[in-house]
This record gives sequence, C-alpha cells and structure tokens, in this order.
Amino acid sequence: MKKLFCLILTGAILGVVVPAGAQYSAQNEAKYMATLKAVVDYKINDEENYDDIESLRQNKRFNAELRKMISKLSNRRTKNSTNNRVYRILLQAGKDVYNELN
Repeated sequence: MKKLFCLILTGAILGVVVPAGAQYSAQNEAKYMATLKAVVDYKINDEENYDDIESLRQNKRFNAELRKMISKLSNRRTKNSTNNRVYRILLQAGKDVYNELN
C-alpha cells in the first residue's frame, strides 16, 4: 500500500512538472516570436528601409510572389514540414534578437 501511494505521488509530481516545463517552453517561444515581430515592425519603419519597403508594397509582381509564398504556410495545429522549418527559423531568429538586445 505504501509503495502504491509513493508511485501515485511520484506520478502526480511528474505530471505537474512536465506540463510546467512545456508551458515555460511555450512562453519562451511566444516571447521570441513577439520580440522578432516588434523588431521587424520597428526596422520596417526605419528611415533607411522605409522607401524600399514602400516601393515593394506597390510592386504587384512582388506582392503576387509573396502571396504565393505565404499560401504555403499554415497556422493550423497540423503543420507541414515547410511550415515547421519556417517556424523554427523564425523562432531561432527571435531568440537571437532577444538575446542580442537583452
């Protein structure tokens, strides 16, 4: 009986610890993505980039290519391999930027 209680207690503790670790990881991923977005938004409005960005916004060919590229991505839970690779690239970039600025 004592062994069963210890086994149940250990399982309960591990059940609490594992999701907390997963939650911490998810929070870090969100932190890195939010940092990346904020920095990209900031740099798009940078004086040095502004004219070039505006030119691209008016370029119909570029916008068509961009829409085609974006259509390959998905925000659904079941993500394809391309989507996962792009997500990991963005996550790593966000982590690098976060660590550089922090």
